[in-house]
Amino acid sequence: TAFFYTDTYSGDALGSVNIALVTAVAMVPEGLEAIVTLTYSYAVKVMASQNAIVRALPAVETLGSVTVICSDKTGTLTQNIMSLTAFVTSNARYKNNVDATDRVPVNFVRDDTYLASRAQHDMKKTGKDIVADGPNNPAGRRGHNPSNHFTVDSLHATDNPDEAAANAALPPDDGFPVKNGESPSREWIQSALSCGVLCSKCVLGEGGGRAGEIGNPTELSILRASYFAGIDIEELKNDAPIVAEVPFSSDYKFMATVHEPAKVDNCPDGKYVCYVKGAPDRMVKLCKYQAKGGVAGDENLEDINENYWIEQIAILSSHGLRVLGLCRTTIDKDSVKAGDQLGPEFVNGRPEGKWLTMVGLCAIMDPPRPECVQAIKEARGAGVRVAMITGDHKDTATAIGHMLGIVDEKYSEAVTGPELDAMSDEEIRKCVMTHNVFARASPQNKIRIVKALQAEGQVSSMTGDGVNDAPALKAANMGVAMGKEGTDVAREASEMIIADDNFATIVYAVKQGRVVWDNLRKVLLVNTPINNSQGLSVLFGLLVKLPNTPISAIQILYSNFICAVTLGFVCAIEPAEDGIMELPPRRVGKRLIGRFLFLRIVLGTILLTGCVVGSASIIEYGGRYDDWSVEERERMMRGVAFNVLDFGAISVMLSARFAYNSSIHPRVFQGNPAAVFSIAIVAVLQVFLSYVPGLNSFVFSMRGMDGFGWGLTFASMVIVFIVMEIEKAIRRHLKAQGADTDDRETPFFTDGKAPEVDMKMPKGASKLNLQELNH
Repeated sequence: TAFFYTDTYSGDALGSVNIALVTAVAMVPEGLEAIVTLTYSYAVKVMASQNAIVRALPAVETLGSVTVICSDKTGTLTQNIMSLTAFVTSNARYKNNVDATDRVPVNFVRDDTYLASRAQHDMKKTGKDIVADGPNNPAGRRGHNPSNHFTVDSLHATDNPDEAAANAALPPDDGFPVKNGESPSREWIQSALSCGVLCSKCVLGEGGGRAGEIGNPTELSILRASYFAGIDIEELKNDAPIVAEVPFSSDYKFMATVHEPAKVDNCPDGKYVCYVKGAPDRMVKLCKYQAKGGVAGDENLEDINENYWIEQIAILSSHGLRVLGLCRTTIDKDSVKAGDQLGPEFVNGRPEGKWLTMVGLCAIMDPPRPECVQAIKEARGAGVRVAMITGDHKDTATAIGHMLGIVDEKYSEAVTGPELDAMSDEEIRKCVMTHNVFARASPQNKIRIVKALQAEGQVSSMTGDGVNDAPALKAANMGVAMGKEGTDVAREASEMIIADDNFATIVYAVKQGRVVWDNLRKVLLVNTPINNSQGLSVLFGLLVKLPNTPISAIQILYSNFICAVTLGFVCAIEPAEDGIMELPPRRVGKRLIGRFLFLRIVLGTILLTGCVVGSASIIEYGGRYDDWSVEERERMMRGVAFNVLDFGAISVMLSARFAYNSSIHPRVFQGNPAAVFSIAIVAVLQVFLSYVPGLNSFVFSMRGMDGFGWGLTFASMVIVFIVMEIEKAIRRHLKAQGADTDDRETPFFTDGKAPEVDMKMPKGASKLNLQELNH
C-alpha cells in the first residue's frame, strides 16, 4: 500500500519494506506468551496459598471444566475424628455440639426430637437388616481394618413402623434432670459419661484433638465429649482410681472396670462402682435396671424397658451412627481385690443373671466438616455434582450424604460396591448418573465409576489417598491426592494435591480454574485489539493519504512490549468475578476465543484503530495546525495518535476486567490493586515520553501535545469505553433472553455425542483389594 498508493513512499521500496516489517511486528503479540504463562503461574501460586497444589499447569484449565467431583468421605468430607453426636437416656435425648471449641456444659442440649425415629429408608427393615447396612456391622468398612470393636451381633427390632414408633416413644417430659431445650449440669454429664471415661485405657490428644491421642477412635469420642463439656479427665481418674478390670475382647465385646466411688457417683458406703461399656445389644441383655434420666443413685433405678433400648439402637444405627452402651452398678468391696484381672464371667456369668443398670447409649460418628456443607452447596450452584465414594456402610454413607446435601430427592439412594460389581457396563453408566453416594466401594469400583462418568460425557475429578487409588486417579480427568493422609504413590498419580485433605479446597480450586479461563480470555481481549490496531492504524493511515504513518516503529514496539504487557498483567491476576460459581461448567473442547469474544476483539480493534486514525486525520486535515511546518505537524499527529492508542488501551482494559458485569461502577477501580497501579504507570510513562525533550522528538518522532491533543485523547478514551460497555449491556440482555452468549452449546460441526471410553479395567486392577491401616 505504501509503495503503490501513498505520496510519501511511492516508489520507495526500502521505506515500504520497513513499514511492512513494522506492521508485521505490530500484529504479533510478542508479550502474550509471557502473560499467559504468568496467568497460569499466578493461579498456581494463589491455589497453593489455599492448600491446593497443582502439579501441572494445564491442570488448572481442566478444573474449570469439571462436572462431577468424586470424593472420599473420611477426612475429606468429614473431620476424621470420631465424635459423640448424641446421648440417649431412659427419658431424653441429648445433642452434642461436635464443632465446639469452648469447654462448657452447654455443648450438650436436651433435644427429644433429635434422631427420634428411624431414617426413612430403614422404616420397614428388621433389626438384622439395619445392622447389616449400618456401622455396627462386624464386617467393618470395606478395604479397611475394623475400628469399631463394639459391633452388634443381632438386633431383634420390629419391622412394623407403628410398633417401632411405640417402642421408641419417650415418656412425658417431666423436666428430669432438665427440661427439653435446656443444657444439663457439668456434674450430670460427668456422672452420665463417667463409664466411658473411666472404663477406658485411651489417652486424649492435646487440646482434645488427634495429636498425641492413644486408643480406639470410638472410645476416644466419649473422652473428647467429656473434655469439651468442661470435665477434667485426669482429675476424674484420680478421684476414682481403678481397683480391678475385665479387659476388652472381641469375643465378648465389652470391657469392665471396678473403681473407688467418685464424688458424683452417689454410691453407698462399703461399695465399689463397676462400669461396663460394650456392644449395645449385649449390654441390654445384661441389664436389670435403667437409670432414670441417666442419673446415678439407687433412688433413680427403674426396671429396664428392653424394647425401648432395642429400638433406640435401631434408630441410631439407621442414621449411620456407631452405638455404645454405658452401664454401671455397685458391688461389695470385699467381692474383689485390688489389682484383680477379672474374666468375662465377672460380667456375664453372674448367678443372679441380669444385674447391670443401663445409663445410656452413646451415638458416635465422624461428623461432616462444617465448611464442606457450604462448599457442596456452592458446587451445586455451579452445576458441579458431588459424589461420595466410601468404604463405609450404606446407612453411614447415606446419613453423611443427607447432612452434606449430597443426598436429595433426585439422588435419594446409595448404591454399594457389591451391587456395582454385579452391573454390566451399560448398567453402571446409568447408575453413576442417578446416584451420588457409593458405599462399601473398592478401588476397582472407583475406576469403573470414573470410566462410566467419562463415557457419559462428564469431566470427573477423583480424590484418593492410598496406593490402591492410583489407577483411579490416573483414569480421572483430574486426579486429586491427599496431602496429609495420602501416600507418595497417590500423589505421583495425581494432577493436584490437597494439603489440608479438605473437600472445600477442591471446590475452591474448581473456582480458580474458572477464574484462570476467564482471565486468559480477558488478557486476549486486552492484548489482541492493541496489537491489531497498531498494524491497522498504519494501514488505514496510509489509505486515508496521511503524509506518514500515524505511529512510528518505536512507538509500535513500545506499545507492544510496555503498554500491552502492563495492562494485560491486570487481567492476568484478576480475582473471581461475582457470579462465576453460578455458571455451569465450561464445555469440553470449547475454544478460548468463541464467537462473542471474537466479536468483542473485533469491536475493540475497530474502535482503537478508528480513534487513532481519526485523531491523526483531525490533526493533519482539521486546519488547526496548517500554519505549522510539515515536520512539526507530523510530530503532533504522531504524539496524539500514540496517546490515543495507549490511553484507549486503558479503556479496553477497564471494560475487559468484567466479562458481564458493568464496568461503569466504582468496582472498576476496586478488587485488583494492579489495575490502579497499571493505569498510573502507563499514564505517567505516556506523559514522560510526550514531554521530555529529545526523548520525544529524537527517539519517538513526536512532540508534546497541547490542550486540543489531550481533548482528542480523552474523548477517544470515553468513546472506546462507552461503546465497549454498550456491547456488554446488549450481551447481558441477550443472555437474559436465553441466548448462548458464552458459546456453551455444542458447535454445529460436532455431533454432541459423548467420547468413546474404554470401560475395561486396567491390567492388574484385580489385585487392588489390599488392606489399609487407616480407619
